[in-house]
Amino acid sequence: MRATLLALILTALMSASGLSGAADAATPVPAATPAATAPTSPGARVENPPYPDPKVVFDFYFAHPDEINTGLYWIRSLIQPLMDAPYNEAPEMMNIVVVIHGTEIVTLAKKNEAKYKEAVERMRYYHDLGVKFHVCGMAMHDYDYSPADMQPFVTIVPSAMADLVGLQQQGYALIIPKIMSKHRSIAEIR
Repeated sequence: MRATLLALILTALMSASGLSGAADAATPVPAATPAATAPTSPGARVENPPYPDPKVVFDFYFAHPDEINTGLYWIRSLIQPLMDAPYNEAPEMMNIVVVIHGTEIVTLAKKNEAKYKEAVERMRYYHDLGVKFHVCGMAMHDYDYSPADMQPFVTIVPSAMADLVGLQQQGYALIIPKIMSKHRSIAEIR
Protein backbone atom coordinates (compact mmCIF):
# COMPACT_ATOMS: atom_id res chain seq x y z
CA MET A 1 0.00 0.00 0.00
CA ARG A 2 2.80 2.42 0.93
CA ALA A 3 4.72 1.49 -2.22
CA THR A 4 1.66 2.30 -4.32
CA LEU A 5 1.20 5.65 -2.60
CA LEU A 6 4.91 6.45 -2.99
CA ALA A 7 4.76 5.56 -6.69
CA LEU A 8 1.81 7.93 -7.14
CA ILE A 9 3.58 10.77 -5.35
CA LEU A 10 6.86 10.17 -7.17
CA THR A 11 5.11 10.05 -10.53
CA ALA A 12 3.22 13.26 -9.77
CA LEU A 13 6.40 15.03 -8.69
CA MET A 14 8.30 13.87 -11.76
CA SER A 15 5.48 14.96 -14.06
CA ALA A 16 5.24 18.37 -12.39
CA SER A 17 8.99 18.90 -12.70
CA GLY A 18 9.02 17.83 -16.37
CA LEU A 19 11.20 14.79 -15.76
CA SER A 20 10.53 11.77 -17.91
CA GLY A 21 12.37 8.75 -19.16
CA ALA A 22 12.10 5.08 -19.94
CA ALA A 23 11.77 4.19 -16.30
CA ASP A 24 8.85 6.61 -15.99
CA ALA A 25 7.00 5.03 -18.88
CA ALA A 26 7.52 1.57 -17.43
CA THR A 27 6.23 2.54 -13.99
CA PRO A 28 2.52 1.77 -13.86
CA VAL A 29 0.32 4.41 -12.34
CA PRO A 30 -2.28 2.75 -10.14
CA ALA A 31 -5.87 3.84 -10.49
CA ALA A 32 -7.07 6.08 -7.67
CA THR A 33 -9.92 3.93 -6.46
CA PRO A 34 -11.13 3.60 -2.89
CA ALA A 35 -9.81 0.03 -2.80
CA ALA A 36 -6.37 1.16 -3.95
CA THR A 37 -6.04 4.10 -1.55
CA ALA A 38 -7.93 2.95 1.56
CA PRO A 39 -5.58 1.68 4.26
CA THR A 40 -6.04 -1.88 5.37
CA SER A 41 -5.98 -2.88 9.01
CA PRO A 42 -4.01 -6.06 9.71
CA GLY A 43 -5.07 -6.04 13.39
CA ALA A 44 -3.03 -5.55 16.52
CA ARG A 45 0.67 -6.32 16.58
CA VAL A 46 1.67 -9.20 18.85
CA GLU A 47 4.81 -8.59 20.85
CA ASN A 48 6.83 -10.83 23.13
CA PRO A 49 9.12 -8.44 24.98
CA PRO A 50 12.06 -9.90 26.87
CA TYR A 51 11.36 -10.21 30.60
CA PRO A 52 13.84 -10.87 33.37
CA ASP A 53 13.09 -13.67 35.82
CA PRO A 54 10.16 -12.36 37.88
CA LYS A 55 10.64 -11.32 41.48
CA VAL A 56 7.14 -10.56 42.75
CA VAL A 57 5.22 -10.30 46.02
CA PHE A 58 1.41 -10.54 45.93
CA ASP A 59 -0.46 -8.79 48.74
CA PHE A 60 -3.59 -10.85 49.54
CA TYR A 61 -5.98 -9.00 51.84
CA PHE A 62 -9.53 -9.84 50.81
CA ALA A 63 -12.92 -8.93 52.25
CA HIS A 64 -14.26 -12.48 51.85
CA PRO A 65 -12.38 -15.82 51.96
CA ASP A 66 -13.82 -16.93 48.60
CA GLU A 67 -12.05 -14.01 46.92
CA ILE A 68 -8.80 -15.94 47.22
CA ASN A 69 -9.87 -17.91 44.14
CA THR A 70 -9.82 -14.72 42.07
CA GLY A 71 -6.52 -13.68 43.65
CA LEU A 72 -4.98 -16.99 42.66
CA TYR A 73 -5.86 -16.26 39.02
CA TRP A 74 -3.55 -13.25 39.27
CA ILE A 75 -0.71 -15.65 40.06
CA ARG A 76 -1.73 -17.84 37.12
CA SER A 77 -1.72 -14.76 34.86
CA LEU A 78 1.91 -14.16 35.76
CA ILE A 79 3.21 -17.73 35.74
CA GLN A 80 1.41 -19.35 32.80
CA PRO A 81 2.51 -17.03 29.97
CA LEU A 82 6.10 -17.18 31.19
CA MET A 83 6.07 -20.99 31.33
CA ASP A 84 4.67 -21.19 27.77
CA ALA A 85 6.48 -20.48 24.49
CA PRO A 86 8.26 -18.32 23.56
CA TYR A 87 9.56 -17.79 27.12
CA ASN A 88 9.62 -21.38 28.41
CA GLU A 89 10.60 -20.06 31.84
CA ALA A 90 11.29 -22.75 34.44
CA PRO A 91 9.06 -22.18 37.49
CA GLU A 92 12.02 -22.44 39.83
CA MET A 93 13.49 -19.34 38.18
CA MET A 94 10.49 -17.28 39.32
CA ASN A 95 10.66 -15.72 42.77
CA ILE A 96 7.02 -15.35 43.81
CA VAL A 97 5.76 -14.77 47.34
CA VAL A 98 2.12 -14.43 48.38
CA VAL A 99 1.57 -12.57 51.65
CA ILE A 100 -1.78 -13.53 53.22
CA HIS A 101 -3.29 -11.41 55.98
CA GLY A 102 -7.03 -10.94 55.32
CA THR A 103 -10.13 -13.09 55.74
CA GLU A 104 -8.65 -15.56 53.25
CA ILE A 105 -6.40 -16.82 56.06
CA VAL A 106 -9.25 -19.21 56.96
CA THR A 107 -8.69 -21.04 53.66
CA LEU A 108 -5.30 -22.16 54.99
CA ALA A 109 -6.60 -23.63 58.23
CA LYS A 110 -6.45 -27.42 57.98
CA LYS A 111 -9.90 -27.73 59.54
CA ASN A 112 -11.37 -25.73 56.61
CA GLU A 113 -9.68 -27.69 53.82
CA ALA A 114 -12.89 -29.40 52.67
CA LYS A 115 -14.74 -26.08 52.53
CA TYR A 116 -12.01 -24.36 50.47
CA LYS A 117 -10.77 -27.45 48.64
CA GLU A 118 -10.35 -25.79 45.22
CA ALA A 119 -8.31 -22.89 46.63
CA VAL A 120 -6.14 -25.18 48.78
CA GLU A 121 -5.42 -27.48 45.83
CA ARG A 122 -4.45 -24.53 43.65
CA MET A 123 -2.18 -23.10 46.35
CA ARG A 124 -0.57 -26.52 46.80
CA TYR A 125 -0.02 -26.69 43.02
CA TYR A 126 1.58 -23.23 42.97
CA HIS A 127 3.69 -24.14 46.00
CA ASP A 128 4.95 -27.19 44.09
CA LEU A 129 5.99 -24.77 41.31
CA GLY A 130 8.00 -22.75 43.84
CA VAL A 131 5.52 -20.07 44.96
CA LYS A 132 5.95 -19.25 48.65
CA PHE A 133 2.92 -18.52 50.82
CA HIS A 134 3.56 -16.31 53.84
CA VAL A 135 0.87 -15.96 56.51
CA CYS A 136 0.87 -12.96 58.80
CA GLY A 137 1.45 -14.13 62.38
CA MET A 138 -0.57 -11.23 63.75
CA ALA A 139 -3.56 -12.11 61.57
CA MET A 140 -3.16 -15.79 62.44
CA HIS A 141 -3.34 -14.81 66.13
CA ASP A 142 -6.39 -12.57 65.48
CA TYR A 143 -8.20 -15.57 63.98
CA ASP A 144 -7.12 -17.69 66.96
CA TYR A 145 -5.00 -20.07 64.87
CA SER A 146 -1.61 -21.52 65.71
CA PRO A 147 1.10 -22.68 63.29
CA ALA A 148 -0.12 -26.25 63.86
CA ASP A 149 -3.54 -25.24 62.47
CA MET A 150 -2.10 -24.07 59.13
CA GLN A 151 -1.39 -26.01 55.95
CA PRO A 152 2.19 -27.36 55.86
CA PHE A 153 3.09 -25.44 52.68
CA VAL A 154 2.78 -22.03 54.38
CA THR A 155 5.39 -20.05 56.30
CA ILE A 156 4.34 -17.90 59.25
CA VAL A 157 5.96 -14.45 59.29
CA PRO A 158 5.71 -11.99 62.21
CA SER A 159 3.83 -9.30 60.28
CA ALA A 160 2.41 -8.96 56.77
CA MET A 161 3.39 -5.29 56.70
CA ALA A 162 7.00 -5.98 57.70
CA ASP A 163 7.17 -8.83 55.17
CA LEU A 164 5.79 -6.67 52.35
CA VAL A 165 8.27 -3.88 53.13
CA GLY A 166 11.21 -6.26 53.49
CA LEU A 167 10.47 -8.04 50.21
CA GLN A 168 10.09 -4.76 48.33
CA GLN A 169 13.41 -3.59 49.75
CA GLN A 170 14.91 -6.78 48.33
CA GLY A 171 13.66 -5.79 44.87
CA TYR A 172 10.34 -7.66 44.72
CA ALA A 173 7.66 -5.95 42.63
CA LEU A 174 4.40 -5.51 44.54
CA ILE A 175 1.13 -6.70 43.00
CA ILE A 176 -2.12 -6.07 44.85
CA PRO A 177 -4.92 -7.99 43.14
CA LYS A 178 -8.02 -5.92 42.60
CA ILE A 179 -11.07 -8.10 43.10
CA MET A 180 -14.05 -6.89 41.16
CA SER A 181 -17.48 -8.42 41.03
CA LYS A 182 -18.57 -9.36 37.56
CA HIS A 183 -22.17 -8.44 36.76
CA ARG A 184 -22.26 -9.63 33.16
CA SER A 185 -20.54 -12.48 31.36
CA ILE A 186 -17.80 -11.89 28.81
CA ALA A 187 -20.13 -13.22 26.11
CA GLU A 188 -22.72 -10.57 26.99
CA ILE A 189 -20.32 -7.63 26.69
CA ARG A 190 -18.31 -8.75 23.68
